[in-house]
Amino acid sequence: MSLLQATIQQIRGQNQEWRQQAKNRLDQLAIPHWALGRLMDLAMDLAGQTCCMRPPIARKAIITMAGDHGVAIEGVSKFPQEVTPQMVANFVNGGAGINALARLAGADVIVVDMGVAADLSLLVQAGKVINKKIAFGTANMATGPAMTREQAVQSIEAGISIVNSFSDHYDLFGTGDMGIANTTPSSAIVATLTKQSPTAVTGRGTGLDDQQLSAKARVIEQSLRINQPDQSDGLDVLAKVGGFEIGGIAGVILGAAALRKPVVVDGFISTAGALIAHSLAPTSREFIIAAHRSMEQGHKIMQEHLGLSPLLDLDMRLGEGTGAALAMPIIEAAVRILTEVSTFAEAAVAGSDK
Repeated sequence: MSLLQATIQQIRGQNQEWRQQAKNRLDQLAIPHWALGRLMDLAMDLAGQTCCMRPPIARKAIITMAGDHGVAIEGVSKFPQEVTPQMVANFVNGGAGINALARLAGADVIVVDMGVAADLSLLVQAGKVINKKIAFGTANMATGPAMTREQAVQSIEAGISIVNSFSDHYDLFGTGDMGIANTTPSSAIVATLTKQSPTAVTGRGTGLDDQQLSAKARVIEQSLRINQPDQSDGLDVLAKVGGFEIGGIAGVILGAAALRKPVVVDGFISTAGALIAHSLAPTSREFIIAAHRSMEQGHKIMQEHLGLSPLLDLDMRLGEGTGAALAMPIIEAAVRILTEVSTFAEAAVAGSDK
């Protein structure tokens, strides 16, 4: 049995008994009933995910997957492909947006080379980047499949293996991405799996103007027409119009779900990975916490398809795992409500008579 198959078989949904235990306590807190709203809903989720009334979330890591895309040659991004390795170097030097926000959240940043179109061996040898490189970028999906089916499996299993290797070190995982042109495969994935038109789900990415946006949507339409990804087969979708880092993110989600660890999913690209994970193992969505809603217009469609409501909506569109980092203190707040707020009985406060 492959690692992917074994992981999928291991995934079970949230434990309803632990959810009920959490609800029973939250119902009795010395506050008006459910006055902390979605924080209390989140506390129930965390109890059900971790099978614990004191959900462990103190040890946090954001896994930022990096990969390049052959479709960049079609002019779908305002930035050249050389930016991907340059940004990876910025991550490991601590100067990127994700580094600043991860420090705020008390989270480590783990950078993974899934398929950057550059030699990162020096960073790997220095222990600053994990090497899971499948190839030097995907093929151009506008002219044929982005990768082989075997490479799709390899990318997902890379994400699973990383979570497994860090399972004793971290309680809470976040997802992040880096890869010039990666909103294009992400848009193709959401169009396929939600049965929406490319125009409806394709956003401006790095800041395309109207003409560039129209051209990007046409590239996605061409990619779908040429490749005909099978909407019922997440591996086929990933192989034909996906990315190595998107597969890696799907693997992180599946791996975390199999270990009953919550995973905070970042923005548009990360949610494309969540769509692939959900296609392969629908129950995995019960371990996802949607960090925020991106400015990319397809992100809302993705989240609604998955039945997830984001914790934040701040007009962000950076990726890297920045939204996941910002959401982590909110997750910690939910745990503190469950564990630190007194019940009416514990506080000797008279409860409501209704």
